[in-house]
Amino acid sequence: MRLLEQQLIQLRGFRNAKIADNVIGFQVPIRLTYYRGVWASQLRAATVTVNGEVYANEQVFWTIDGNTIEQSELASTTDVHWNSMNTAILTVRKEGGLTPGVYDVKVSYDFSSSYLPPAIDTGYFETKGERKMVLVK
Repeated sequence: MRLLEQQLIQLRGFRNAKIADNVIGFQVPIRLTYYRGVWASQLRAATVTVNGEVYANEQVFWTIDGNTIEQSELASTTDVHWNSMNTAILTVRKEGGLTPGVYDVKVSYDFSSSYLPPAIDTGYFETKGERKMVLVK
């Protein structure tokens, strides 16, 4: 376990994602801002915006505690728990990834809670964060 930064988007772990030697996209580490932890089935699709370019739906998948989950599978994934002391990794599919540089990164996602009343309009709690991030290589 490592100490998490207070902000939603974590600086450590922002990098390009590879399968073998192929860069398939990039990764954004995030923390859960809810103190109790949530099951994957309580999460709703995340949106990642980088320098104004929006990535959503099938372009983004989650990795929680070593389990990789497509966004379309979140609601039916009942056996993966996101502890509030661990990061989740959002991997964005973008062929070739990002070039080294400074980026304005925004992340948003919603989640439900089993014992708190839901937000009035959506039924979920909205989580948003933005941060300047540096991709080194």
